[in-house]
Amino acid sequence: MDRNNIIGLVLIFGLISLFTWWNKPSQEEKLAMEHYRDSVAQVQAYNDSVLMAGNILRQQAQQQQEEVADQTTEVADQDAVAQIKKEQYGLFAGASEGEDISYTLENDVMILTISAKGGRPLSVELKDYQTYDSLPLILFQGAQNNLGFSFFSQNRLINTNEFYFNPVWKDRGFESNTMTVSGEDQQTFAMRLYTDMEGSVNPDQYIEYKYTITGDSYVIDFDISFKGMQDVITTRGNFVDLEWDIDLLQQEQLTENRLNAITTYFKNYQDDVEHLKDNADDEESIPTRLKWVSYKQQFFSSTLIADNYFENGDLKNVTEAEKQNENPRYIKTMTSVIGLPYDPMQDNTVGMSFYFGPNKYNIFNKMDLDLEQQIQLGWGFFLLNWINRFAIIPVFNFLEGFGWNYGIIILVLTILLKLVLLPIAARTYTSSAKMRVLKPEVDEINERYPKKEDAMKKQQATMELYRKAGASPMSGCLPMLLQMPILIAMFRFFPGAIELRQQSFLWAHDLSTYDSILSLPWDIPFYGDHVSLFTLLMTVSTIIYTKINNDMTGQSNQMPGMKTMMYMMPIMFLGFFNNYSAGLSYYYFLANIITFTQMFIFRKLIDEDKVRAKIQMKKKSTKPKKKSGFQKRLEEMAKQQGVQVPKK
Repeated sequence: MDRNNIIGLVLIFGLISLFTWWNKPSQEEKLAMEHYRDSVAQVQAYNDSVLMAGNILRQQAQQQQEEVADQTTEVADQDAVAQIKKEQYGLFAGASEGEDISYTLENDVMILTISAKGGRPLSVELKDYQTYDSLPLILFQGAQNNLGFSFFSQNRLINTNEFYFNPVWKDRGFESNTMTVSGEDQQTFAMRLYTDMEGSVNPDQYIEYKYTITGDSYVIDFDISFKGMQDVITTRGNFVDLEWDIDLLQQEQLTENRLNAITTYFKNYQDDVEHLKDNADDEESIPTRLKWVSYKQQFFSSTLIADNYFENGDLKNVTEAEKQNENPRYIKTMTSVIGLPYDPMQDNTVGMSFYFGPNKYNIFNKMDLDLEQQIQLGWGFFLLNWINRFAIIPVFNFLEGFGWNYGIIILVLTILLKLVLLPIAARTYTSSAKMRVLKPEVDEINERYPKKEDAMKKQQATMELYRKAGASPMSGCLPMLLQMPILIAMFRFFPGAIELRQQSFLWAHDLSTYDSILSLPWDIPFYGDHVSLFTLLMTVSTIIYTKINNDMTGQSNQMPGMKTMMYMMPIMFLGFFNNYSAGLSYYYFLANIITFTQMFIFRKLIDEDKVRAKIQMKKKSTKPKKKSGFQKRLEEMAKQQGVQVPKK
């Protein structure tokens, strides 16, 4: 090790030490972090202890309710039954009976059905969309979808989903089971769960769900109010638990998609967006504040958003085999227990909102809540999401304005991207032309050094030839590296673009999913049970491009294994893309076709005889040529290995 190496190591060690010292947290930061960890641990321990106590009380309450229910079935006298109900439900005995009526709130984009039992959303239908098999698109439906509270009142376990709410029409002077609103108009509808007072409802004690619907919006304002409930509800701290359960239904041809998972997303209050495991059962307890919780499918979401924040949340995704057997469209059950801020000493109103609608970037972006991070645009790598957000999506939306078929839009988008990359493509082809011209001389060098022990000499002679000719084998790699982020960004964009959903082009009936031209009688591992034509065309064109590109580089086959791998990769991707978006395979196929066209044009425009003459002039020039960094490193390696570098 010489002096320069020692100095370099010392400098590197010094820089690392300086960086470590500079980023070392201060004493105040250490104390703040310890305080935060202690607070989280205390909250978690408190929640665990309260949960354990609540489970014990629930078991006792359930046992009491079963005993009372058994007594009720044996008693025929109405007064006796009423007394038993009073013992079972306390102040909510009157609300335990009622008529299960449904109320409909309809605007320009959705139909929301609310049940009198529980006062909760019973179903949501999106009017502008259909399922893959042309049925009405219903996000969820049925009594198994719950939204309500479980709390203790006078040592009785009360679940609001089991009681009947009374309707309140805030903005209308008449009662109806249907309310329709359009445009920018708004209407408000509320459901109230009253306590009892001397045989009738107590107007001063109730829990209210207030729904405010706007005519042209997927967002529904949702406020929960607790009026006069200070002595009625027993809480487990400064919050009450809102339980929100939904059974998701199949909307798309594929129930699972690796790039657009069915899972629960959530945003930590004033912090990052996270999610449970993709396409798998999972659960997570978040003891800190949350801004929103979203049940996300490939193209649609059901989201609960806090005006301010939620105190905490227990989130869970589970696939129930029994429900799968009962309903073929059932996919997964999403459950959340969300802590709402609550002051037990006064009346409370908690402001929230629902979003029932498409996962569309422009809609989410305007809401400014980071909901767009549910769409897989490559958020883990800034360059990918920048390309999608600030280049691909704006251009795509601009082209949509012309009313073209989406297959034509993808074609124009591909042409525009190729035009932007045209200078890079021209440089790549020029470099390939130089390599082809130099191929005979490279072959001569290979024949001069056939032995393995002369590999370094052969490499040095080849690099010297390239240096004199002004060519570089790496010049073709750099343009490809510059194009890779765009290719990967498009790989992320197309499977999640709801604009392509159910848009047909040529033989593809839906550009957002695979384009099957043939169903197979069996499922082939790593391929599937169908044949996607766009994927086949993409694969064949990629193999042809690989062959043409290898011929154009003019380099000798020094790495046979690498050459085989280059031909195997498209075949491997054939199985990978067979179940993916047809729009994605169509884009890659178009990119290959346009590349072929560019190659043909460049070959006509670039005269290889002139390139050869220019190279010969450079080789004969006596002007000192600046060595490339690669050449310098190569010669330095040779010196360290004891190989004499040829003098010039």
